[in-house]
Amino acid sequence: MALVPYVENVIPALSKLQNSSAQFHFANHDVCLVQDWKKLGVAAVVWDAAVVMCMYLELGQVEIKGKVAIELGAGTGLVGIVAALLGAKVTITDREPALDFLSANIKANLPTDIQESAVVSELSWGEGLERYPAGGFDLVLGADIVYLEDTFVPLLQTLEHLCSDTTVVLLACKIRYERDTNFLSMLKQRFRVEEVYYEKERDIHIYKAWKLPSRRDL
Repeated sequence: MALVPYVENVIPALSKLQNSSAQFHFANHDVCLVQDWKKLGVAAVVWDAAVVMCMYLELGQVEIKGKVAIELGAGTGLVGIVAALLGAKVTITDREPALDFLSANIKANLPTDIQESAVVSELSWGEGLERYPAGGFDLVLGADIVYLEDTFVPLLQTLEHLCSDTTVVLLACKIRYERDTNFLSMLKQRFRVEEVYYEKERDIHIYKAWKLPSRRDL
């Protein structure tokens, strides 16, 4: 997560990000998320990659119900909320400054009977990973988390720690710059990667990845 300065007069394409809330309908539920671009920048608005990830989860191409999932760089929490609504037990993570905001969105949008299915937790990639079980997740989710080159190495370290050889990783992202392609190349050194979905209107790609066996396992 990166905190960016608030600019009052942004280009029209970004104006929706200044809205104080964003509404969606996923998993037979209305989801209303508070946004706070002015205070938290990119961490506190819903980006198209999160919306497309939720669309993909609803398609049922990946088994979610009953799975243990973790979302990285959750921001507003949309993806984690939808995963919980679809029956997963989800750890929803971001850096510390976003946690109160994230927790409020989750509490407001999950029915009482499944509140315990979603846990908010602080995670700065590459740091304190021992607090999370190595290879302890069935599903790792990340929407628009590939954009800062300085985070690529710790993000890969985090993915390697969280994943077993059966864990499915889903990443939704725009390919904006050469560095984004570079990240995919880095990922392919440690994971088998496939593009499984493309939403043309929003120009969002979804990649599915599985951890490659280490040399000692070969």
